[in-house]
Amino acid sequence: MWEQPLFGRRLRQLRLERGLSQAALAGDGMSTGYLSRLESGARHPTDRAVDHLARQLGVSPSTFEEEPADTLPQALAHVASAETEENLEALDRALNGSHSRDALRWQALWMLARWRQRHNDHGRERVYLEEMVRLGDELAVPALQARGLTQLARCLRARGDTAPATDAATAAYRLAREHRLPARDVVNVLLALVSAEAETGHLTRARQHADELTEMTEGRSDALWAEALWTAAAVRAHQGDNAAAEELLLTALDGFDRAVDLRLWLRLRIAATKLHLRKSPPDLDAAKCCIDQADSALVYVGVPSFAQEVTALKAELAFQKGELDKARVLVDEVRKTGPRLTYRDRVRLEILDSRLLILGGRPDVGLDRMRALAREAQQSSNIELTADIWKLLAETLAQRDEQTVS
Repeated sequence: MWEQPLFGRRLRQLRLERGLSQAALAGDGMSTGYLSRLESGARHPTDRAVDHLARQLGVSPSTFEEEPADTLPQALAHVASAETEENLEALDRALNGSHSRDALRWQALWMLARWRQRHNDHGRERVYLEEMVRLGDELAVPALQARGLTQLARCLRARGDTAPATDAATAAYRLAREHRLPARDVVNVLLALVSAEAETGHLTRARQHADELTEMTEGRSDALWAEALWTAAAVRAHQGDNAAAEELLLTALDGFDRAVDLRLWLRLRIAATKLHLRKSPPDLDAAKCCIDQADSALVYVGVPSFAQEVTALKAELAFQKGELDKARVLVDEVRKTGPRLTYRDRVRLEILDSRLLILGGRPDVGLDRMRALAREAQQSSNIELTADIWKLLAETLAQRDEQTVS
């Protein structure tokens, strides 16, 4: 009934998942030598031994007949060698079946959080990251604590939770400085901290940290350097200095090689498009050039959220050019597939949809929605976004009045 070596492999897996030594599992009712021979498959278990082990493990005897699933170390090894969807799903199952509280579990949580981030599934990503932060505190390893908090800050910001994102990034920055973590850790923390501070309206602090960030990455030409310039450009844009923002972003665009990181190369072009569209007046030709470049890279990246973001920007460009019917088609295209956008980009899409409603004969509906978006942004401490919504609403109402007069 109890086949070896299947029984032994299953027994060992159950013991390790619970963090038990052979002596602890054997207890008073079995010798550790006998248990060791059971695990190795050298001895066949008796019914009495199976009943004792089942009680010790808190499982039913039938559990030993189940085919053993991948252990957490095995699942991690599979993902490290081939980061496929199938292997990541297996890692998720192995994590759920493991009771370990060690660095291997932290690593699994990190990989699974990155997986969810790539799919813009920030809800599931947050669950992994919050456990990762708790585990980092248990392990008391400053580098793991800071890295977990940094990723949590990025996730919270993507969800629109800017106040807690700032808190998480600030805690990570304090850890990084107090424990003199490597420069790469400090730079990653600053990337998260500056973005969160800018969106919550703390522009003086954001500018100070942005200057620190660019100083730390000066002389480099890698992904961290490009992200630092992009982040510093965003702060300048928040401060209304679009010329300085454009100069920083153009430096990154010109100096960063797409062969190093195609996704970042694409994100830089998306960021440049947004900057050109939101200048006053918007630079539509430059925006179209950046959109075309981003569009050409989408087929090689294969991330649905990027494709949706580019489509949403095409819709905004069409709106700025007065092509309202085209803008409506593009907005509906994104909404139809279920937006996989960050909070800010999702709000931008809703703003554009509302503006189209106001100009397209349903002003009351569009007006109510923009007011609701402004209240939501204010409640989540997105000060700059709140102000932008009211500004765009005023511009849209003025545009509608001009249409009525003409």
